[in-house]
Parts: sequence; structure tokens; C-alpha cells
Amino acid sequence: MTATPTRHDWTRDEVLALFDLPFNDLLYRAHTVHQENHDSNAVQVSTLLSIKTGGCPEDCAYCPQAARYDTGVQAQKLMEIDDVLARAKAAKAAGASRFCMGAAWRGPKDRDIPKVAAIVSAVKGLGLETCATLGLLGDGHAQALKDAGLDYYNHNIDTAPEFYGEIIHTREYQDRLETLGQVRDAGLKTCCGGIVGMGETREQRAGLLQALANLPEHPQSVPINQLVPVPGTPLANTDKLDPFEFVRAIAVARILMPRSIVRLSAGRQQMDDAVQALCFFAGAGSIFAGDKLLTTGNPDVRTITPCSADSTCIRWTWWRPRAPCTRTSSILPAPTKPPVAATAAVAAQRHDPAGVIPAEVGMTPASAARIPAPCPDPSFFIDWPPRRLGASVPVCCAACAWSSTATVRGWNRKAAACSASAATTTWVWQIGRAHV
Repeated sequence: MTATPTRHDWTRDEVLALFDLPFNDLLYRAHTVHQENHDSNAVQVSTLLSIKTGGCPEDCAYCPQAARYDTGVQAQKLMEIDDVLARAKAAKAAGASRFCMGAAWRGPKDRDIPKVAAIVSAVKGLGLETCATLGLLGDGHAQALKDAGLDYYNHNIDTAPEFYGEIIHTREYQDRLETLGQVRDAGLKTCCGGIVGMGETREQRAGLLQALANLPEHPQSVPINQLVPVPGTPLANTDKLDPFEFVRAIAVARILMPRSIVRLSAGRQQMDDAVQALCFFAGAGSIFAGDKLLTTGNPDVRTITPCSADSTCIRWTWWRPRAPCTRTSSILPAPTKPPVAATAAVAAQRHDPAGVIPAEVGMTPASAARIPAPCPDPSFFIDWPPRRLGASVPVCCAACAWSSTATVRGWNRKAAACSASAATTTWVWQIGRAHV
């Protein structure tokens, strides 16, 4: 991968020009930047938990946790460490690599910081990355959280500076910038993004992304949220943003901040798979998984398939799968034939210690017969369509951890038992013998 140069001097006209590109040209440019700087087939997975819910004194027009709005959210105290740890362990088991904790405060008081620091330290001890969003920070708060093991601090700027006053009146835009400065000064990584679809214009969406890209340091994580209208909030009846405009926002964020991880954040539950796929192609490299984002709905953990020992990715059947996968989520129901893959060494040891199986695996009953237990019903699957017959492709056994290469003889479309969801349809390629 070739790193793309970063800039902090984007003009509004330049950002608008990106938004105005023909859709396919914009996606091509964004995906090129994504490939130059990231693994474009991997998606980092975080889980967000509200550790202190409701009762917030702010008036953010989108937020159901504001005490002044009648949204049905009840104020609660800070969660106990053991309760947070139980949720963090479940998130890790489901495939999350980062655990984010949010508290509905204007900002924590000095007496709150030791309590939150203890929670952060305990979660960090599970081997998870940690992130917190607690509101405006006071003197020494950021350093205390870093000393406790915090990796990221989230503090969004929400929208363009000129539209900010239409959404929030109880804190100033500059207040947010000052907290971000404290986070950077403490050596924490910043998680900073905003919300689109709040009634802003395209120029104001461009202003949000321009402001993010022109920060002194690009945020390491950039969550792009689509408004989730909540009954009882001032934005409850806001018209839904066109999904292609949301994809454009993801693409422009990717181009402006090439090394940041752009997160497809709130609103994902309202997106179909096609829109999400476009977002990933446009440069999104992270999602939240879990049944809630603080208090609003979110796709649950059953969509996660961790796919390596040191990172997590979402395996979409229209993408090339990352290899080799060495673990799967314990939350997923066990399929009849689970997702599998293995290194060449493991494959040889398990299936062909003498090295006698030819490259065109499964071409003859004899070669299939040499595959030992636990493979009573060997069938071979790949997820990436080759361009032509006769192509040499990677294959894996649906019954165990064997993998090799084979020559494609034909194809058909059917439900594949080795995909992450039994309801998913994928391409299954025939390599010389009948499928189950």
C-alpha cells in the first residue's frame, strides 16, 4: 500500500467539488485512496455501551438522552464495574476489538474520573481497545483516563460550524475544539466525526468534513452518523437523507482524511445491504456492532465473523474473503458446515501428508476418497467469482479446515452452508464433482 499525502488546508470549494463529482467517479477516487492506505477488505468492529444513561442537561436536538425531551429514556446512575465487564466480555466474544463507553454528561466532574478510570482499566485488562465519550473534559481528565489505559476519546463536532447553532445551544463549537485539544495533548487517539441528515445542506455537509480534515491532526477514527430520528426530539420529523448522499459523505471523508478509519456508525440499521456495501467500497473501514448505540437500535452481533487472530473483519459474500481465518464468533449459531480455511501447512498435514493430491482437487472420486475424517461429505467452496473457466482458484472444504487450489469447471448459484448466515446466498463453484 502506498500512503496518500495528508492535508489540513482544504477549502470549502474543493470539498464541494468532490461532493459534486459523478457518483462513479467519486467512488473510484475514494476506493483508490482506501486501497492505498488500508486493507479494503477488512472492517474493524467496535461495540458501544451507555455506562451512564439519560438525564443530560444539554439540548442537542438529535439526542434522546437530553433531560428536557420526552423520549422515554430514564436517567440512570453510572454502571458498576462488574456489569460493564460482563458486557465487554460478551462484545469480545462476539468479535469486537474495541469497547466504547458513553456517559450522558455535559462533562464528568472531578469525582467521576476515578470511577470511570477504574472501569477503563478493567476493560483494558480484557485485551480490548478502549474508547470513552463523556462530554467536555476538565483539566487533567484526559491524562487521568490515558493513565488508566484509555486508547481513544470520542468527541464529535457534530456538524458544520455555521449550522451548529441550529442543533445545539448549551455548548459552543469552540468548547468541543478545546476538549479535542486536551485529548491530543494527553497523547490519546481522537475519535471525532459528526451527523448527517439533520436538515443541513450539501454545502453544510461539506463544511462538517472540511472542519474535520482541517483539524491540527486528523482524527484516527472518524464516525459518520446518519440521523436516527427519535420521537420526542426536535429532529423527530426530519426528512430522511438520500442514501446516495450518505455514501457521498463517506467517500469524501475517505478522500479528505486518507489515513483515518472512517466508521459507518449510527443509522446502519436503517440501511440495506446494498447501501452498506457501497459505503464500504467508498472507504468505510469500521462499524459498531451490538443491539444498541447508546439508546438507539443497531444491527446485532450475529452479523460478525471475526477472521484472524489479530484483527476483526466482516465477511461479505460479495467480497474476497481474508485468509486464513482462524476463529469464528461464539455468538453465531453453528452452521451445518462452518466457515473454514487453513494455512497450506495445516492443509497438507490434515489431508495430504504424502503430497499426492493433485492441484485439481476433487477432480476424481479417488482423490476425494483420500480425504480422511472428519470429512464424510467433502464439498468445496470459494466466495470470489473467477473471470473464466479453467481459472486456478483457492478452495476450502466445508467440513473441516482443509484448503487448496483447484481449476474451475463450472458454476451455479445456491445457498452455501459455509457462509456466515444460512440465509445468505453466495456463489458456489463446481470443481469437477457434484455439490451437496
